Amino acid sequence: MVNKGIFLNGDNGGTFLHFGNYQNTCISDPTLCGPQGITFSFFWKNHEAESRFAVASGGKVISNGFSVYINNFGGYVEFYTRGNNHRWKANIRVPGPYWTHILFTWTKMDGLKVYINGTFTAGDTAGGVSENYGDPYPDLVIGTGSDKAYGHYVTGAFDEFVIWERALSPRDILLYYNAAIGQAMVSATTPRVSKEVTLTTPPVRTSEVSPPVVSSQRDEDQSFHTPKSMEVLSFLPNRTIPHNTANNLTQGFLKSVEEVLSSPGLPEQSTPVVSGLIETVDIVMEHMVTNLEPSSNSLISLGGTSFVADYSLMKLPQNYNLPHYRFPTQGKNYISVPGEAFTMHSQTTIVGLFYHNMHSYYKEISPLKTRINEAGHFKDHKIQVASCLISLKVEPSPALSPNLSGAPLIKIVLTHVLTKEQQDQVQNQSNKVFLYCAFLDYSSREGVWSNQGCVRSEGNMTYSVCLCNHLTNFAILMQVVPLKLTSNHQVALSTIGYVGCSISVFCLAITLVTFAVLSSVSTIRNQRYHIHANLSFAILVAEILLLISARFDPGTLPCKIMAVLLHFFFLSAFAWMLVEGLHLYSMVVKVFGSEGSKHFYYYGIGWGSPLVICVVSMTSALDSYGKVDNCWLSLKNGAIWAFVAPALFVIVVNIGILISVTRIISRISGENYKVHGDANAVKLTAKAVAVLLPILGISWIFGVLAVNTSSLPFLYIFAVFNSLQGFFVFLFHCLLNSEVRAAFKHKTKVWSLTSSSIRNINVKPFNSDIMNGNKEGVTPTKMNTWDKSTNSANRIDLSAV
Repeated sequence: MVNKGIFLNGDNGGTFLHFGNYQNTCISDPTLCGPQGITFSFFWKNHEAESRFAVASGGKVISNGFSVYINNFGGYVEFYTRGNNHRWKANIRVPGPYWTHILFTWTKMDGLKVYINGTFTAGDTAGGVSENYGDPYPDLVIGTGSDKAYGHYVTGAFDEFVIWERALSPRDILLYYNAAIGQAMVSATTPRVSKEVTLTTPPVRTSEVSPPVVSSQRDEDQSFHTPKSMEVLSFLPNRTIPHNTANNLTQGFLKSVEEVLSSPGLPEQSTPVVSGLIETVDIVMEHMVTNLEPSSNSLISLGGTSFVADYSLMKLPQNYNLPHYRFPTQGKNYISVPGEAFTMHSQTTIVGLFYHNMHSYYKEISPLKTRINEAGHFKDHKIQVASCLISLKVEPSPALSPNLSGAPLIKIVLTHVLTKEQQDQVQNQSNKVFLYCAFLDYSSREGVWSNQGCVRSEGNMTYSVCLCNHLTNFAILMQVVPLKLTSNHQVALSTIGYVGCSISVFCLAITLVTFAVLSSVSTIRNQRYHIHANLSFAILVAEILLLISARFDPGTLPCKIMAVLLHFFFLSAFAWMLVEGLHLYSMVVKVFGSEGSKHFYYYGIGWGSPLVICVVSMTSALDSYGKVDNCWLSLKNGAIWAFVAPALFVIVVNIGILISVTRIISRISGENYKVHGDANAVKLTAKAVAVLLPILGISWIFGVLAVNTSSLPFLYIFAVFNSLQGFFVFLFHCLLNSEVRAAFKHKTKVWSLTSSSIRNINVKPFNSDIMNGNKEGVTPTKMNTWDKSTNSANRIDLSAV
């Protein structure tokens, strides 16, 4: 393909174009044409110095059908019939290597006639008897016969192959040629409609007068304009059409439109072509209903369905009582006109069309190429057609309110037709979706989408209801705009994240070192501090990886590995937050089991469950890791739920635990107030909540609330609290924790005595040693990593808070 035409280069080897098989048709065998004959038309830009066959019908060499034989100096057109060995031949001269229109007709009575650029050039009325020609295969090809004597295949450019299964009159030929080169010509008499076979791209290509094969972009754009209304109507019957004839013509016309749409020659950027086709369909249908055979007292209707569209044509007599009109009469998609809008002072015609697939050809529409002012505010985000197209034309035009808040108005109801990708975009809370009631405006030659005179009155993401004060082709347009933070907010949030994570990493490292140093002290040797240590380790590694991941580019292998590790360690952090909640619940709310019987379950939850989730996620959606924007899970295909779902589960469970613990603390504080007169119940409850929030991960709820830019405060709260989660763990469970401080003071005294080389001195035992039953003067033996004392199982242990 060169621009919208076909270029065959015979110097590159055996190149030819095969149009298909036409068995037992007039195309493959002229003897089957009947008295009406046949017409073959095409544009050719010749690039040959030697004579070679270019077009053949009936076989790859010469057989039943025809051939064209042209070079710069001369050539001929041949028609031949295999059955009676008859041949018609007309010699022609070609102006040169620029676009030339060649058209020839053949009938049994008039023989062969050849027209060059719309003008009769040569003919052969009688023909003559000749020898049999080649093979009988009913193929239609362009190229050169496979005989070695031809040297090589043809070189040249071709376009606009059209076959009429009748012989066009000289007037028809001139009309077609002028339309094909873009010159309007008004016909005094209109030729009858013929069955037309379009073999390549739809008309009309502008004829060139300059030699180059490759047209300019301007020529390319002009080559697919649909003929103007006068040019289209010049080929339609300008007389009364019986009902059956009109039905056949309508079906045949829509079948031709289907063939154009399914043609492999349809360009990728087919929007102008499709818009032109829609305009052409409107013109033809209006002409058809206008010429329908009328009835004096009753309405005439013609309706049906095709691959292209459902259609309805109606002609109503003067003063006909029409209380309301709806098209289609059934279904969720329709367009309706109130009865008061019809004047009925004269004969009224109505044409309704519901296109099935036209919307799919409008892939991406630039907002700058529309007349939708609201869409222009987001010029970098393309518009898509989100519904089928529906059309209604009424003549004379109905009397509608000029004001969209008045009445009567046209009502259009359209169901949204979205692809899977569009549905994902709509459901993504990070996107804002704009829906427009729009129509194709043909006031400036090309069809341009506009929403002037239309308003979307109601609907949701599955359907829309529009009110308009005019009639034409309607559809719902959708524009998806990602909600992005301003650069100032992005810098601020990024700074908070980096600073907060750096502080947390430092504090968590101190926390882990502290727990390790004090592990020999019995109060720091229980389950609670081991859970704290595991949670601190998971958060520490996750935040270190998060800081490092910013250095990797999305889509690379290091970024993918980093995304997998981040997924695992952040899930582990949440799993240990769940363990924190369960352990707190077992100690304060519902005391059960010994500490020794639970540590295996805790490790299984804390490290085992994240590993299982990650393995399943990697097995099913490995491509979703580190692919877009950052080294994390993809937000587009649902893989992010492998993190969000477990996180939400932990948050919900821990919120329930926090509420239960808070109620118990409030009750005990209230009892203390009654007994001891302590009025700090509220203060104690608030302090307990503040201490528990970092280890239970409740602050992550702000991440759920911060789904878009409309909840910007939650985004900042989430950034501050979660980047500083490690700092709060260090603050409340290490620095300000009385048990840790007491243990550190005890450990410091032991170090002091040891460094002074004092031996065999009874060190005053640490309070917790006395509480645990260690005798004074006896160094406590190192217990198992987990404190297996059953005392904690038989009392409510508020030391946890």
